[in-house]
Amino acid sequence: MSVATTVPDEFTGYAVYDPSESTWSTVQEFKFKPKPFDANDVDILVETCSICGSDAHTARNGWKKATQKYPIVVGHEIIGKVVRVGSNVQDFKVGERVGVGAQAQSCLNCDMCKSTNDNYCPHKVMTFGGIYTNSDGTTTMSHGGYSNFVRIQDHFVFHIPDYLKNEEAAPFLCAGITTYSPLSRNLPRELLANGIKPKVGIVGLGGLGMMAIQFAKALGYEVYVFSRGESKRNDAMQLGADRVVITGNSLNWLDDVEENRDVKFKLDLVVCTANSSENFDLDTYLKVLKINGKWVSVGLPETPFTVSPRTFMANACFMGASLLGSHNEMVEMFKLAEKNQIKPWVECLTMSPENCKLGLEKCHFGKCRYRVALTDIDKAFK
Repeated sequence: MSVATTVPDEFTGYAVYDPSESTWSTVQEFKFKPKPFDANDVDILVETCSICGSDAHTARNGWKKATQKYPIVVGHEIIGKVVRVGSNVQDFKVGERVGVGAQAQSCLNCDMCKSTNDNYCPHKVMTFGGIYTNSDGTTTMSHGGYSNFVRIQDHFVFHIPDYLKNEEAAPFLCAGITTYSPLSRNLPRELLANGIKPKVGIVGLGGLGMMAIQFAKALGYEVYVFSRGESKRNDAMQLGADRVVITGNSLNWLDDVEENRDVKFKLDLVVCTANSSENFDLDTYLKVLKINGKWVSVGLPETPFTVSPRTFMANACFMGASLLGSHNEMVEMFKLAEKNQIKPWVECLTMSPENCKLGLEKCHFGKCRYRVALTDIDKAFK
């Protein structure tokens, strides 16, 4: 084991204590014991953590999880410095800059893990709100990156390309991998090799959509962005969209709006980043897919989408979802990002209880462009 900084027995973070409507974004200092350190663990001094929509959903218990426990320290787009490594850890050294996403551990032994689908491991532990089963039979709840330290299995710690600043790197760890994985998995790679440029739709331009557009372009796809209004058209084009389709001008925006009609039955794949199902006509959206086209949802609305089975008969399309990405995909993603110099658009706030509240609210209400990063976290807890 190698140690550079004294790692305390208790970590300190800013936690949400009450998910009710008036207090969900209010955080208070909270001390907690991490899981026992073992040979495969890496302790990280947190410097920066960007705010994901999942942070806000969890803070307000928007998904109505009966098992959700409070207080909880959220945050899973984490950048920091390695301060301790376990005796089995080979790939990381004390002092290196690293990143951590939404997954903190997997079993590494199940069929999913052995097939490089470790993000679907049935025994996985998420970076916050997960439950570790310790060797003595006790359990420990995981807490996230709005804290001074995190303790993570080395398999889910990643080197960060030098071209990225901390605040630029952080959104890759969830928003980035969440969109890269379905974009890279769901289209035959031989299409591009044969000179065929797949047509891919991105629904929604927020923290995830911002990354999805850039990755789709870098992968060589023709990129269609679907947005409810004109306000984000220029941003979408600047990020790499080939075309922007406005869906808010008519209830039947696909058939009634002349400039949209040629999009019907045109796309090979749609990645939906929408995190709200309000006024979302999924039946119409699915009609933009070609025969056997795929719709993959990566946003997690607090209320479900509704769709008629009859809709699928129009084009025999498929609908599914995607969770994060694998270890291998995270490595691939950063290589592609560095090659294409991909960067998110980020607003920075210095870590404090007040800025946690401000950042969570900006994220939840769509008031940021398009990610908020909490910085100087290593200086906040002294």
